[in-house]
This record gives sequence, C-alpha cells and structure tokens, in this order.
Amino acid sequence: MTAVLNFKSHLSDLFAQALHVVAPEQAATILLERPKQTQHGDYSCNLAMQLAKPLRRSPRDIAQALMAALPASEVVEKVEIAGAGFINVFLTVAAKQSVVRSVLHAGADYGHIRLGAGKKVQVEFVSANPTGPLHVGHGRGAAYGASLSNVLDAAGYAVSREFYVNDAGRQMDILALSAWLRYLALHGIFVPFPPNAYQGDYVCDMAQQISAANGTRYVRAAAEAMHSVPSVEEDADAHLDALIANAKRLLDEDYAYIHNHVLTEQLGDCRNDLAEFGVHFDEWFSEQSLFDSGLVAHAVDALKQGGHLYEQDGALWFRSTTFGDEKDRVVQRENGLYTYFASDIAYHLNKFERGFDRVINIWGADHHGYIARVNGALKALGLDSDKLTIALVQFAVLYRNGEKAAMSTRSGEFVTLRELRKEVGNDATRFFYVLRKSDQHLDFDMDLAKSQSNENPVYYLQYAHARICSVLQQWQGDVAALRQADVSVLESDYEKVLLQHLIDYPQVIEGAAEDLAPHLIAFYLKDLAADFHSYYNASRFLVEDEKIKQARLALVAAVAQVMRNGLALLGVSAPEKM
Repeated sequence: MTAVLNFKSHLSDLFAQALHVVAPEQAATILLERPKQTQHGDYSCNLAMQLAKPLRRSPRDIAQALMAALPASEVVEKVEIAGAGFINVFLTVAAKQSVVRSVLHAGADYGHIRLGAGKKVQVEFVSANPTGPLHVGHGRGAAYGASLSNVLDAAGYAVSREFYVNDAGRQMDILALSAWLRYLALHGIFVPFPPNAYQGDYVCDMAQQISAANGTRYVRAAAEAMHSVPSVEEDADAHLDALIANAKRLLDEDYAYIHNHVLTEQLGDCRNDLAEFGVHFDEWFSEQSLFDSGLVAHAVDALKQGGHLYEQDGALWFRSTTFGDEKDRVVQRENGLYTYFASDIAYHLNKFERGFDRVINIWGADHHGYIARVNGALKALGLDSDKLTIALVQFAVLYRNGEKAAMSTRSGEFVTLRELRKEVGNDATRFFYVLRKSDQHLDFDMDLAKSQSNENPVYYLQYAHARICSVLQQWQGDVAALRQADVSVLESDYEKVLLQHLIDYPQVIEGAAEDLAPHLIAFYLKDLAADFHSYYNASRFLVEDEKIKQARLALVAAVAQVMRNGLALLGVSAPEKM
C-alpha cells in the first residue's frame, strides 16, 4: 500500500470531492478535527452542518449524501454519522501502521510539507540596539524567531532571517559618549557620568581597548566636555544630548572612530552570542544604509507627494490618525533630522521592494503601539499592508532561587543571555523560551531548567530519545533494515497511541506554521515523550519473537526520528546518552 504522509490533507481532498458532487455551487471550509474520544473515530468533519442553512436541509441528510459521494480510499475503514450531523472517519489499522515506514524512509525530512511552496517570507527578529550584551528578554525573541523560521522552512517556505541593526541615531551616540567618558577617566579627566548613560562593565572594557590602541589621542579637558551643558537635575536628556554634541565637536573626525569601535564591539558580541545560541541570520541590515542610500528621504518625499504629511512647529508630521493611530507622528524634526519612525518607514519600503510574499516582524510586546503607524505608512505608500504580520513577544521574567532577576541595560544590572545559557545550557534555554505562546507572559525558572527530573520538560524529552538509542544499541542491529519490518503486529493500545502521534506530526507543523506558533511543536513533543515513556515502562522490546521485536524496534526508531526532527526545529539537541 502507498503511504499517505498527511492523512488530514488526504481526507480533506476526499471531502472536497464529495462537496463538489453534493453541492457544487457551495463554497465551504473543510475542517477536520481529532475527536477527544477514540470511539468517535480518528477524524471528525462538520461539513454537513455548515451546509445545512444554505441548502435548507437537515445536517444528517446532508451527511448521508456526503458519505455516499465520498470517494473510496484504501486508508479509510469506515465513515459514520454522529450527533447532529458530524461525519466521523475511521482509518484502517494498516494505514496507521504504514506511518512507521514513512518516517524511517523520510528520516530528517519527515513532517516537511508544501504549505508555503513557491512563497518567499522574511522573518525579522531580535534587532536589538547594539548598545550592550543581549539580555534574557532578547533571548526569548531570538528563540521564538529562530524556531518560527525553522517551522516555516519545514512548511515549505523560502525563509530569509534578518537582523535590523540600529547603527544610526541617539542610542549609539549615547554608547559612544559613555565609552569616551570612561576613557577620559582612565586618563585622569573626570566628567560626571550621566545617570542615563550606559553603566555596564562592558563600557569600561571598551574604554580600555580605545586607550590601549590610541593612547591619549582622544583626551580633552573636562571643562570643554562640560561646556554649556545643562544640569542633570534641570533636564537629564538635554544634559546627555549636550555632552554628545560637545564630544562630536571636540573629537571632530575622531568621533567616528569611537562610534565605529563601540558599534563593532557590541555587534560582534551580539553575533557571537546568537551563533553560540544556535541562532543565525541570512541578512544583517544596516539602518545607516537607509540614510546613505537616500531611501529615508525618498520615503518621506513619497508620503509628502501623496498628501500624507503636514508641517507644524517646523516639523513634518505623518497623518497616522487617518489610518487608525491614536495620534499623528513626526517623521522629520524642526532641526532637519529624521525620526526613528522615518527610518522604520524606509526599512519597510525596502522589505517590500525586495519581493517577499510575506513579511513577519517579531517585536517586543512594548512595541504594540507601533503597529498602527507602520501599517498606516505602508497603506499611505500604496503597499499591501496585509503582507505584513507583527508577532509580539512578551519579555521573559527570570527567577533564580525563587527571586526575580533585574534587567536594565543602562544601569548594567541585568542578566545576560550568555550568563543564562552558561548556567542552564542552550537546550533548556531554547526549549523553555518556546514553552508558551510568544505573546503570553513567561516566568523562566532556572532551577527547574537545570534539574534532572521528569518535571523538567527538556530532560524528560531528551531522556526519552536517549532511552530509545540505548534500546537500539543493545539490539546491535541495522536500523536501516527496520524500514522493511512487518509492522502489522503493532496493535496494543500503547502502540496505537504512538502511531497516531507519528501521523499527527506533519499536521502539527502545518498548524504551527499557520499560527506562527512553534510552542505547538514543544507541546507535541512533550506528549510524544510521555506516551513513549508509558510504552517503555509497559513493554519489552528485545523479545524472543523476531517479528514482534523488529516491529517494536521500528516503531521506537520512528519515534526517535520524529523527536529529533521536532527538537531540531526548536534548536534543541537530541542526545543518545544521558
């Protein structure tokens, strides 16, 4: 028999053909759900109930007609009507058993589907200001974005992973100033350090590097650095901006060196941290390039030509309230400088010009207010804003020994992603980050993540995989030969449950891709591991009966393969020994 890798899709096709016979003029969404109770079949369809109103017939009558028109299939054992008009479908045992061979033949490709075949999608994530080490809040966005990209890739999309580098603007100037003031202090020039500058030890490290490479070249008098600077008490932001302006004036062309040095150091640290975390990008897109290429000016001019800008108090404003925003937004200040929003508009224009079928931005939940203005700008530019999806990620709250850890980049009192990974490991970090929907609050329990217990979902999952590897190693046979095993003897309740899990895997990927929800993969793997452990505790694999032994080994080898496939999507390893 030819195996059908995605039974749900196959059954959907059958019902579509039946619909064409029974009600050719009607359009309906064919929904197939897994019944909660096995006696109600393997799948249940509510198509008859959807058609009742337009056809003015009882759902059960329509269900009878659909059943009569349903094409024959070698994977369907029987079809029944239940309740008000549900159609329950029962698969043949042989069809379910055939999934074992399907998994073993497909290997790492099992579960891959063609949902997004021929479509290009860009996923932009992390995009943290390169002003300091990544903290645990950034880590959740990194894990979510990387896992989602992997899921979309498995669903057949051509995925481009992108990091937007905020290398222009005020935050980088604040970091450059912070390093310069620490550098001056190394040379005995003491300028009061602003409380709203960057405080971390990494700033002092960069100051040391600048000093070691350049000696006293960038030393200037404290009085010059503080010239016409308002007090912190009077206006902390104005105080900081005046110091930045003085640094640029005093250093002149040398300011670019300090700016580039701190950018290179922090961006390099970010790249290395993410790479060690198993997070990689196809594109590191520079915000500065939008200014250098003139695209920011071009985007603002296009909005102006379209009548979407107006001038007030010397500044240019975008009429974002026209598109549902709570207030209009400045795109160019009275001093001629463009705002962050202006470069965001240009960046999204650039994304659309690159020809993606879909653009997914992964933002922190605190950026929720930006959605309306960005969508509005796209519409004002005549672009299809429906191609843009914003996925929000709630920041993770880290707990160690029952106490919440602080995370503030400016003050330097934060737990870095690197520290978290070092303490609990990459695997636990990646898995724990995607255990909940991205827009839900996440408490990250470090003590649980480090524990070797069944309560730790990562340990529980990896232990299941290692158990299977141990069984196969004890057997000492050729795993490839298990593809030919006679699986017709897999009939116990434990085995039927595992077979259904294997059947479900491609559908789980489909759902995770459609809903942008990699946590569905994590949930699936937890259930798979739990049912395998139950099977392991209730059964023997290396039995005398060769036929039963081969069939059971083939089943658990298939389970291990799907575990590896799912864990790989989440960036988690599948150890063979623990």
